[in-house]
Amino acid sequence: MSSTIFILTLAAVLGSGIVAGIFYAFSSFIMGALGRLPPHEGIAAMQSINIVVINPVFFLAFFGTALLSLILGGYAVMNWGAAGAGLLFFGALFYLAGCILVTVIFNVPLNNRLAKVESASPQGAEVWQHYLVAWTRWNTVRTVAPSISLVLFVLAMV
Repeated sequence: MSSTIFILTLAAVLGSGIVAGIFYAFSSFIMGALGRLPPHEGIAAMQSINIVVINPVFFLAFFGTALLSLILGGYAVMNWGAAGAGLLFFGALFYLAGCILVTVIFNVPLNNRLAKVESASPQGAEVWQHYLVAWTRWNTVRTVAPSISLVLFVLAMV
């Protein structure tokens, strides 16, 4: 493994770990805490989180790791016989499918639906109950995927 690929892989390890940790916090206790609030308070809190998360610091970790995954996955395909290429490829695949694709297909539409409801309405409470279960389920997938990526990237480095 060249020093450039090693450094990119190390950065992907760090990014995968940061993203996995963020998602882990949501699945393991944040959503549970929000679910204990009255629906209108939980909805308002999550609506605020969904606005604040759109920032350069989070995007650097989330999309930066996706970019690194694309680069490392491409490198792996072009150098399939090289040591660790398969590990890089599958690490990239887990990150891109389990984080980016799941976010786009499942979590963002749920966030968009939640953003449109009035937090104190009966419809809001109904949407919130569905949101808590569905969003957390898909977020747990987003927790596991970068965790697996991290392990595969580390194994590729050794």
